Amino acid sequence: MATIRKLEFAGSQDAILAARLDLPAGKVRAYALFAHCFTCSKDIFAASRIASGLATQGFAVLRFDFTGLGASEGEFASTNFSSNVDDLVKAADYLRDNFGAPEILIGHSLGGAAVLAAAAKIPDVRAIVTVGAPADAEHVIHNFGADIDRIEAEGEATLSLAGRPFTIQKQFLDDVRGSSLDEAVAKLKRPLLVLHAPGDQTVGIENAGRIFANAKHPKSYVSLDTADHLLSKRTDAAYAADIIAAWAARFITDIEEAPKNVGNLVRVAETGNGRFQQAVTVGNHHLVADEPVSVGGLDTGPSPYDYLSIALGACTTMTLRMYADHKKIPLARVAVDVDHNKMHEEDCEHCDQKSSRIDRFERIIQLEGDLDEAQRQRLLEIADRCPVHRTLEQESDIVTRLGAPD
Repeated sequence: MATIRKLEFAGSQDAILAARLDLPAGKVRAYALFAHCFTCSKDIFAASRIASGLATQGFAVLRFDFTGLGASEGEFASTNFSSNVDDLVKAADYLRDNFGAPEILIGHSLGGAAVLAAAAKIPDVRAIVTVGAPADAEHVIHNFGADIDRIEAEGEATLSLAGRPFTIQKQFLDDVRGSSLDEAVAKLKRPLLVLHAPGDQTVGIENAGRIFANAKHPKSYVSLDTADHLLSKRTDAAYAADIIAAWAARFITDIEEAPKNVGNLVRVAETGNGRFQQAVTVGNHHLVADEPVSVGGLDTGPSPYDYLSIALGACTTMTLRMYADHKKIPLARVAVDVDHNKMHEEDCEHCDQKSSRIDRFERIIQLEGDLDEAQRQRLLEIADRCPVHRTLEQESDIVTRLGAPD
């Protein structure tokens, strides 16, 4: 079962930093390190949802609170961008020494700038991801507004940032002003994925353009469309996690050693996120099952009955494709809509089941191509030969037993 472990380690200023490690249900494909945004914490929605999404796909993700933030010890006022970079290096050392070397660096907002700066100091890293990151650490100063002059004159000032008080010292300003990322990005020598929303009101899209322009290939850019800077919508964070997992899989070392099941075995295990979320492992594939919010789930994946409909629809299209290719029928494309409902037996004209309620799958097949009516009718007949169709129509024998403890 996928789990979240609470951890702690010493940061760059010897303060104890609080961390969480999101672990997948099966074998770990790769370890990732996540850096959160300015004045945020490891538990901000974007961090927790992306880490959870990656864990369901076999990646272990360490996220932690920088010195003086969240549940970590230390004084925030004494920190700066350079100390955040050093905290990242300490986190990488801890992950490597206790679990596995971090192969993926992921940074959100100023955390994205931090991973770009830290990458040269973490030799294990094989892929880097930025999410809504500024092209220069100095960008964060715009949050201080008119208080910049007061910080300069008095040496420090207490500001309200995201509704909380933070003391910003002049040394912070001096540090970020001297932290250009252009050269660091140009010398990454690792694959880079830039995720950014065109309408980001906190860190403008021009930052993504500058990062991408300075980076060398291989590099990729994916738009987060209408997402806000904090990825506050669950669907946006889940989308980011899916993109990161698919992209990073090309660059991690042991992708061929991803969890594999023998024969037709499908592994389903609770993730610990919400009441019903499940991690599904099928060979090299990592999926998520869940229930809608209306019944107490998180709606992060299809429901069990949705997967039944998926099986019927996929089997139908595959069966029709095989038949059309074999018979040289000009089928250009096939799509199947499947609707599942429970219905009373008396409503079913051709049912002889003993139960008073039966499952009804309505299948609507859309055929594209230069087909005559006879070919269309023949393909409709062939749809009923789909193996999953036959399985659902006949009785199945289900044998249940207890397995040995993991």
